[in-house]
Amino acid sequence: MPVFVEAVTEPSQQDRIDLAKIFADAPAWLLTPYADAAALIEAGLANRSLIAGRFNDRLLGAALLQRGSSNWRLSHLCVRKLTRRRGVGARILEESRRLASEAGQDLRLAAPTEQLEVQALAARAHLPLDPI
Repeated sequence: MPVFVEAVTEPSQQDRIDLAKIFADAPAWLLTPYADAAALIEAGLANRSLIAGRFNDRLLGAALLQRGSSNWRLSHLCVRKLTRRRGVGARILEESRRLASEAGQDLRLAAPTEQLEVQALAARAHLPLDPI
């Protein structure tokens, strides 16, 4: 069964629990500039930028996809530790790239640029890296 990527605009109670679990596994640097995971989730819901990967009716990974007029920025990509290395993050990245392309926009990765993990992801995905 494939991972479906969707915009999260009206999360169910289970979706909120899943989102909290996803970002509970995030390193502290990934939450920047938000105070904590709850603030990141609420900001993503408020500005309608929260997207997530769903498998078997559960959210396994999430990110913020900011749709700008000159380019789109994917940030705060995180997958639950329990389900990492199974293609959830890659699927979110792939769908973000597809949506940006359909809108005629370039996709950029936005994250703390000093993190080696971020630099490696940007290089593997062939995405420009913007600092947060």
